[in-house]
Amino acid sequence: MGREGEELWMSVNKRDRRQTAFIEPMCACQKAMLHIKAISYISLISFGKGERNLDSLRSAWPQKMELCSYTKRLSVPALLLLVFTEHTGCGYNFTDINLPIEHIPYYFNSFPEVAQQCEENPDCPFKSSLGHKVCWGYERDCKPQNSYSTPSCPGDHRGWVKTKQDQLRTFYTQGDFGYVRDQLQEMMVMCEPTFKEDSSLECSKHLRFCRGRNIMINFTDLNTRKEPLRYKMDVLKEGQVGGFCTLTQMKYLVLDTSGLDIYLVCSSTDILFHQDRLAGECDQISPLQSWGPELRYFSRLPRRPIVEKDCDVVIEKPTFILKIDATVNMYHHFCDFFNLYASLHVNSSHPSTFSTDIHILIWESFTYQSTFGDVWETFTSHPIWDLKTFRGETVCFRNLVLPLLPRMIFGLYYNTPIIWGCEKSGLFHAFSKHILHRLKIPHHSRGNNKIHVTLLSRDTAYRKILNEDELIQGLKENPDYVVQRVVYNRNMDFKTQLKYTHNSDIFIGIHGAGLTHLLFLPDWAVIFELYNCEDESCYLDLARLRGVKYITWQNHTKLVQQDEGHHPDGGAHAKFTNYSFDVEEFLRLVQVAAKHVKNHKAFKDFHNTTHDEL
Repeated sequence: MGREGEELWMSVNKRDRRQTAFIEPMCACQKAMLHIKAISYISLISFGKGERNLDSLRSAWPQKMELCSYTKRLSVPALLLLVFTEHTGCGYNFTDINLPIEHIPYYFNSFPEVAQQCEENPDCPFKSSLGHKVCWGYERDCKPQNSYSTPSCPGDHRGWVKTKQDQLRTFYTQGDFGYVRDQLQEMMVMCEPTFKEDSSLECSKHLRFCRGRNIMINFTDLNTRKEPLRYKMDVLKEGQVGGFCTLTQMKYLVLDTSGLDIYLVCSSTDILFHQDRLAGECDQISPLQSWGPELRYFSRLPRRPIVEKDCDVVIEKPTFILKIDATVNMYHHFCDFFNLYASLHVNSSHPSTFSTDIHILIWESFTYQSTFGDVWETFTSHPIWDLKTFRGETVCFRNLVLPLLPRMIFGLYYNTPIIWGCEKSGLFHAFSKHILHRLKIPHHSRGNNKIHVTLLSRDTAYRKILNEDELIQGLKENPDYVVQRVVYNRNMDFKTQLKYTHNSDIFIGIHGAGLTHLLFLPDWAVIFELYNCEDESCYLDLARLRGVKYITWQNHTKLVQQDEGHHPDGGAHAKFTNYSFDVEEFLRLVQVAAKHVKNHKAFKDFHNTTHDEL
């Protein structure tokens, strides 16, 4: 710390230091670095020495000074964060970057300070990922030609929009990184901090995504709740969630350099808790659509809960609270995982964005159980919590994230109204790569160019393929195919399931949640929904988002429905019966899929690479 920095700190009256400034070393290896943060909803005024503008202040301060706006979306004066820093010079542990190799250039673009350290460190293993002009697509300065993906809309939009450009923009906003961009642009502050130990809360529209700091949640009433809690909107009540964002008297900070005095002044009319704004966004009250059921009870606390030791437990690590969909159904449960991944991007503000050193709290009292539980390894290295974990306690969270939810209106991907004619979402592609990388799912080399065909067999009461053996035998008679039949149930762990899926070129199955595996097919693959059972859009849309080819049965005269189907609630239903299929027509459709695979550039590149390795 330079002489001016020492003068700045020492000039603050000892009695007032706790209220006006705090020292925060950014890393242990640079003890001399000083952050003096005077945070206020302020007017910056100079008394007695003549008015000075910010440029004058910069010239009077030799170290780097950043003036960061806490929020630029409010019409009221911005909350200013004055940060005085020297060069950190801190080392970075590059083993913490556990990302697919193709994602690392995007990570470096998001966090140039890490890229610089990699460039300066001879031991950094990611030198080849430096210097690429790339961006995910939601950054403010991201140019379309540098973004992770470019939307593809080869088909007709069927009257949704007027122009091809409108079609491309619509798809990017509905189901790509444009969705993340919109959440960021919508963010608004609900609870503003004055000092470091104060609380903060900001959310996107309709409270789809929120994040906060120093937030208190009171779980003491759960001791009296005897019924299991799942999809409940009354877990909390008034005053059981809140933060300290009450305006207190502001002292001033004097910088005794070149005769310049700086006073940080708060007007008595400043409002740091935007209760009306918060209430206005509580307009989608439903268990899995928004955080409105919980945050409608957010209250302004009379004092700082952590400082005043009002918490039984203080959670120091970042915590994500999730309200999840049905864990027994892959389609629905992967809405949870996908939205959690998208939320990492919405929350991307620190190099630890993709760290697994976080906690996950599931907003129900049931102990988590699922065939798909392995996927949590992608997001956290800690045990999964539920509402029983803190029953009867008041808990304070240093950093809290309320991520995007699985059944949001116009959300991803359960209620996504995908515009016609478009495909290949970069966000879905990145999610697939991220999961496969973190779970260490290999893509096996091959000694030939045969097409790997996987048929998903169902062991359920309905939607069985009655002549499945005939179809399998027909496939095996083709020497160009490598054929396997799989049953994905609790007897096969999910990682093993993914190994079969990810090494398939054609994946076949009748309508059902197991077709969600299409998310993890290679880019050149084909998903063949043998019959959609009159639910035409479900897996067609998911395949379009993922960017893999989709085909399904077209000639209904060449399939036989066992009976009309009997829905449990009464009436005929195509999903509650079984089917048999014309073998010749089946093989013809598989041949269409095989032709697509063989002609796909990515498949050719993969085959050539494998051949060279061998």
